[in-house]
Amino acid sequence: MVEFEPGRIGTGEVLYARHGALGRVRLNRPKAINALTHDMIRSMLAQLEDWAADDTVEAVAIEGAGERGLCAGGDVRAIREALLDGVGDPEAFWADEYRLNNLVDVYPKPFVAFMDGVTMGGGVGVSAHGSLRLATERSVIAMPETAIGFFPDVGGLYLLSRAPGETGTHLALTGLPVDGPGAVYCGLADAVVPSAEIPAIIERLAAGEPAGDFAPAPEAAIAADRAWIDECYAGDDPVAILDALRERHPATAAVLAARSPFSVAVTLAAIRRARDLDLPGVLAQDLRLGRAFAAGPDFAEGVRAVLVDRDNAPRWRPATLAEVDYDAVRALIS
Repeated sequence: MVEFEPGRIGTGEVLYARHGALGRVRLNRPKAINALTHDMIRSMLAQLEDWAADDTVEAVAIEGAGERGLCAGGDVRAIREALLDGVGDPEAFWADEYRLNNLVDVYPKPFVAFMDGVTMGGGVGVSAHGSLRLATERSVIAMPETAIGFFPDVGGLYLLSRAPGETGTHLALTGLPVDGPGAVYCGLADAVVPSAEIPAIIERLAAGEPAGDFAPAPEAAIAADRAWIDECYAGDDPVAILDALRERHPATAAVLAARSPFSVAVTLAAIRRARDLDLPGVLAQDLRLGRAFAAGPDFAEGVRAVLVDRDNAPRWRPATLAEVDYDAVRALIS
């Protein structure tokens, strides 16, 4: 039996195991769908750096404990509480998280992510930058930050800005999820495998073998929506996008209208700029934007409404896209 233990920066919320030639990372907060704390991030940074220098480790894999998913994101409730108490340092959290995202991207060995179940926000950051991203029939993958008064960070806009047509813009602004085939289509995953096959894939990696050949992903539902998505999300004006959605796809318009207007406006400007940036450039933009959002009203209010009180009735400031100060948005992005 493979034994999982805390790393040298000890926290039982993320565990590690040597399994033959494979180094295994297991996020271990199943009741919170493995939401990332700062200690978990620091621990993973240290462990991945150790394994990068260890010639006996041929590949690394990341998985989530429990049945619900790989990772629901960063522990934004804890960040909000610390901010409200005046003791938080979210910039330090995000700086280390984005270092981890970049390390996953440039890791010198195969980095295999099992995106089984819920994989959102920070969970995308520790998986979708890997060299082999495996979704399953249970995958629910999203960058839902505009629903909590934030923006898609962890380098997510680097990936979404390169998705086919305007599908990435659609996912970034609305925060709506995709399944496994949708994640492959949008460039967030490489293949869809049955979740029951994950143990066999792990055994092949542990034996020093390739993960295997994977069948092409089934047709993605989002691909069939390209006509209205590409038309509605064209351009740089979020008000015009909302108006177009009201004409072509009212259900999506209702979703977008419920998101933080400031978050939507910033996200649109940021994803347009991300097209011309590499991943480190997008992560640097993420850190700068995170600093601004931490100081603004919508992040604390959005987390309250969605994750704390769960009344799903956030009071956004400003309340509509028409009221957003677009000069302020441009100043943040430039």
